[in-house]
Amino acid sequence: MRIVIVGAGVIGLSSAYFLNRSGHDVTVVDRHPNVAAETSAGNGGQLSYSYVAPLAGPGIVSKLPRWLTRPDSPVRLRPRLSIEQWRWCIAFLSACTRRRSDLTTRQLIALSFLSRTLMHELIAAQPTLDFDFVRSGKLVVHRDAQAMHSARQLLDFQRSLGCEQHALSPDQCVELEPALAHVKPLLAGGIHTPSEDTADCRRFCESLSTVLRAQGVQFLMDTPIDALSTRRTAGDEVEVWSRGASIAADHIVIASGACAAPLLKPLGVRVPVYPLKGYSLTFDLPPHSATPQISITDFSRKVVYARLGERLRAAGIADIEGYSLEADAARVAMLRAEAAALFPDTARAGHARAWVGLRPATPRGTPIVGPTRYRNLWLNVGHGALGFTLAMGSAALLSGWLGSGERAELRDLFAPSH
Repeated sequence: MRIVIVGAGVIGLSSAYFLNRSGHDVTVVDRHPNVAAETSAGNGGQLSYSYVAPLAGPGIVSKLPRWLTRPDSPVRLRPRLSIEQWRWCIAFLSACTRRRSDLTTRQLIALSFLSRTLMHELIAAQPTLDFDFVRSGKLVVHRDAQAMHSARQLLDFQRSLGCEQHALSPDQCVELEPALAHVKPLLAGGIHTPSEDTADCRRFCESLSTVLRAQGVQFLMDTPIDALSTRRTAGDEVEVWSRGASIAADHIVIASGACAAPLLKPLGVRVPVYPLKGYSLTFDLPPHSATPQISITDFSRKVVYARLGERLRAAGIADIEGYSLEADAARVAMLRAEAAALFPDTARAGHARAWVGLRPATPRGTPIVGPTRYRNLWLNVGHGALGFTLAMGSAALLSGWLGSGERAELRDLFAPSH
């Protein structure tokens, strides 16, 4: 079958890999001249398979006043005159229960563990891939004793889902990661997960696109999508238009991140995807600096750190404020200050490359993968901040829908009707 994938980020390219491997004729279409030009360009760099709990949780409602009033909050809501924003926020609040959060976490961990297996298989099968991949492990540090106590209580639940995790004292945190020595008096402890990985998502996309081209996948870059419309000859089928011409396809996969909702809306296909604006800074590592070897999450500040070769990536912030990609200088400065406090040698070294992107989030935190009411239109959207982590698993589920029939039980959990 001829399959057109709209979106050349990590979700679209992973989908192309599995669909091409299944024998389909695949074309990737993107409005930018290069792959990974938007959300995949500067994410946190953590392949965080065990930390996939949704943002919607039982303790969120009490935090709303701070989100609305404090400019330095890691999560910030800026109300807009937007039905989509308010619909998303109401659905988000309805998902903030312990039962829903635990169920979502179970579903996402099943998908993330599948992704981990498939990522490791891909690396073994494609040794030319070069994207700063390291099986680094991850340390979540806690500054507050109560937060550390809560994290310890979650260990049994996480272990019941197959996660390998260990609670560490401040001394053990520093023993594991000496770059934290200067903040040891501020730490209450940490949770170490040895099975997590780090990698550069943009470089992964670039390297994978090279492999895909060699395998016959076509790329229509710098090709904006004008619209999706129903076929004149078949009202239950869709065609994709660019520059006034229809792109030939038997099936169409929408993997366009935060742009998916407005693209699909004229067809009457409503997906509960809304952008959460995030930021990252990428520092070149100075010689002989105290920089982390494993990935770090500063729990109270909601900032993640990942070493990518000779660079350090710091990422965080979730602003619920619409589709603008304009960077807020105060938010960039806040992220820089957090990085300087935890890793001063690196932050003082000089220039940091700033990035801002829109994470395509659903209220529950689960991606949407599968069919629509149109016979030839498929979705792989809504991965939020977990796109890199969940990409391989989501692509495998999509491939299952389009022919192989594999993993039906897991696949059904993320279908659009759920």
